[in-house]
Amino acid sequence: MDDVVERVLITKAELDRQVEELGSRISRDYEGEELVIIGVLKGGFIFLADLARKISIPVDLDFISVSSYGDSSKSSGVVKIIKDVDINISGKHVLIVEDIIDTGLTLNHLVELLKTRGPLSVEICAALDKPSRRKAEVQVKYKGIEIPDEFVIGYGLDYAGKYRNIPEVCILKKEIYQK
Repeated sequence: MDDVVERVLITKAELDRQVEELGSRISRDYEGEELVIIGVLKGGFIFLADLARKISIPVDLDFISVSSYGDSSKSSGVVKIIKDVDINISGKHVLIVEDIIDTGLTLNHLVELLKTRGPLSVEICAALDKPSRRKAEVQVKYKGIEIPDEFVIGYGLDYAGKYRNIPEVCILKKEIYQK
């Protein structure tokens, strides 16, 4: 992977510590409540798997798949639902688990969509936050690590469907995505 990675931005150890902290907070906050965790595919699946193992309360898990990037390095701003949730979320607390908050457009759309289905609450948990790129106001209850405005891969994050399996968060070399 050295041919595509400029440098490691966040190590696996740093990610593990952050996931442990987020899992503990979520467990405390939702103790005794009915919680549905909705992972955003594809990028959020690695973070969700790690996070779910750190949550000590019973949860329902489901997934939603959306697209706003395609094969581009920039969001199109148009959110397309590819796979919707299967669980009825009415009367339950919902936690959306996402890999990264970038423009906020996708998450803003998802929150509004899920709120129409009668949940008690809809909150967001994200592994990474890139606030410098925000275009839509998004309230994030469980924020992971803030990162600079760099194109990152690894830990579920991809470029054109590749590099999700890198265990750290790495900066992608510009010559890869500026072709």
